Amino acid sequence: MIRDTSAQDRLVEVKPSRKRRAIFIGAGVAVVAVLAFVLPQASRLFSADASVSGSRLAFGTVERGLFVRDIAAEGKVVAAVSPTMYATSGGAVTLKVHAGDVVKKGQVLATIDSPELTNKLAQEQSAADAMEVDYLRSQIDAKKKRGELQKAFDNATIDQTSAQRDLQRYQKAFSQGAVPSMNVDKAKDEVEKARITVEHAKADLANDGASLDFDIKSKKLAHDRQVLLVKDLQRQVDELNVKSPVDGQVGQLFIAERATVAKDAQLLSVIDLSKLEVEMKVPESFARDLGIGMGGEISGNGNTWKGLVSAISPEVVNGEVAARLRFDGDTPKQLRQNQRLSVRILLDRRDNVLAVQRGSFVDESGGAYAYVVRDGIAEKHPIRVGASSIDKVEILDGLKEGDRIVISGTDSFKNAARVAISR
Repeated sequence: MIRDTSAQDRLVEVKPSRKRRAIFIGAGVAVVAVLAFVLPQASRLFSADASVSGSRLAFGTVERGLFVRDIAAEGKVVAAVSPTMYATSGGAVTLKVHAGDVVKKGQVLATIDSPELTNKLAQEQSAADAMEVDYLRSQIDAKKKRGELQKAFDNATIDQTSAQRDLQRYQKAFSQGAVPSMNVDKAKDEVEKARITVEHAKADLANDGASLDFDIKSKKLAHDRQVLLVKDLQRQVDELNVKSPVDGQVGQLFIAERATVAKDAQLLSVIDLSKLEVEMKVPESFARDLGIGMGGEISGNGNTWKGLVSAISPEVVNGEVAARLRFDGDTPKQLRQNQRLSVRILLDRRDNVLAVQRGSFVDESGGAYAYVVRDGIAEKHPIRVGASSIDKVEILDGLKEGDRIVISGTDSFKNAARVAISR
């Protein structure tokens, strides 16, 4: 019989471990805590229409305070007066200046050689001289003709006086019986004949005199018209000497020396550096708020100058409107054409305005709603927005101070009413 080890076995009493019990209790508490945190989050997650990662979004807080509407952009220095010279006639051009030369008003910058124009001026001047001679001759002829008419009238008047005297003598002699009645009747006929001659001479003097005046006036008008034509041609010939209209500096030369150009071809430009302005591009959405005379600031080279809006383009190009600011005061001397400067135009300034950081949510919703974030859920709320600045947008209704909203990235919400924001 094989003997076992039962005689050697001994019952050992196992006592409970306090350390293990503490571990089990701690694990249970941790599980309960995790469930308490996860279950509400899961409940909110399942109640949302969609879920979007918060890393794809930008947030802003609604605040009340100072609201400044302004436009900030980069501008470039341009000359307020920068005329471009054109060829008034075709021909060979000789430049008298070089790019960058300082010029005075009235200084000849270039000359155009146009034989056709100068010859035409000489021809028309000769025609004007001939018309002047014709006009002067008509005055002399009219004077002679008027003298002849006056002489005929005077002779007729003398003949009428003589006939009346003869009639008086014959009547006196007839009353004394010295002459027959036939002589008296003949004297009366002579008086009547003399009267008719005087009337015709007087009418001829008036009518022919008026005709002579009209003829002189006609020749004078023709001469005057020719003189005007000559003056216009003389002006064109004078403009063959291209002169500077302002004091300034030669800008760009558009032609080479001794080039032959056509009429109205660009020759060169002159820049008036004493009257500089700053040109800037303004977004179309802000252009409607701009007005002539608005104040602004121009800064560059460590300096800041005050400016006034002097011009606004009526045309929109690539979503922008060109505007110009002139310096409020003397033009700075250290500026140069096309130099880049920073420009800021103040549109509006108000206190105690409810506003939020500007973002794409205004354009995406048309300013009709915003997503308010609470406990990780973005809820869609109707709002009403007001004025916009570079970095803020005014809130008129729908939000209150302290609200946190999604200002960018709402295009991924697909217009959902509630969106869970995950970490």
